[in-house]
Amino acid sequence: MMKLGMKQVLTVVKQVDFGVYLGSDDEKVLLPKKQVPQGIELGDPIEVFLYKDSSDRLIATTNEPKIRLGELAVLEVADIGKFGAFLDWGLEKELLLPFKEQTTQLSKGDKCLVSLYVDRSERLCATMKVYEMLEKNSPYQKDDRVKGIIYDVSDGFGVFVAVDNKYSARIPKKEAYGRFKVGSVIEARVTEVKEDGKLDLSVRDKIPVQMDKDANLVWDKLVECNGVLPFTDKAEPEVIKREFNLSKNAFKRAVGRLLKEGKIEIREKNIAIKVK
Repeated sequence: MMKLGMKQVLTVVKQVDFGVYLGSDDEKVLLPKKQVPQGIELGDPIEVFLYKDSSDRLIATTNEPKIRLGELAVLEVADIGKFGAFLDWGLEKELLLPFKEQTTQLSKGDKCLVSLYVDRSERLCATMKVYEMLEKNSPYQKDDRVKGIIYDVSDGFGVFVAVDNKYSARIPKKEAYGRFKVGSVIEARVTEVKEDGKLDLSVRDKIPVQMDKDANLVWDKLVECNGVLPFTDKAEPEVIKREFNLSKNAFKRAVGRLLKEGKIEIREKNIAIKVK
């Protein structure tokens, strides 16, 4: 039986000028001449991958695809077309990622995590909607450092990450301070392992370490602004996020650290470097 989107071993049943046919008398697929190994004869087995060519004909290849059915892979956008993005998956015909299967707008050169599926027309396509395919049995525990790719960003739920390109993880909305882009590879800290095995992440360190980093960030901004910030630690969260990509609590802790060190003073309407 021919398995679209999979590698399988098929037998040579017919030789022609433009290649060989593989399979059986009842079901055959062409392996083009440039793909045929030297010295091949009738009855020989060949391992091939099956997909459809630009004319929607089933065809075999000995080239190694970068993704198969049931797998996840990070692929690069080779082009944008009328019906979606086309991905480089290691074969002559690029892989279509329909617009409706994208979690964000893509451009040529972008990278994205996708899985492979067979559409209603029996063609192989890619999808970025990989949430249900991600594994929930990672080896990671709380406070472990992990690396993963962002595959979706939700205003309501946070940033969805595939750790090691295969484990289900999320940066909760309350931790999602910063600029997150689908396709970006991030390093993060595991903050919780859920009962179902999914991971909660944070790109920030534990509070004592992060406080030092945030205090340095605020100090650098003060220097950049000639020693005065035009607001206090009671500023609106939106202002703080816009200026520092910090939560209000993180900003207050950073300001508190600088205040304790005697580096700043908090005035009625601003924060200033303390003149000694």
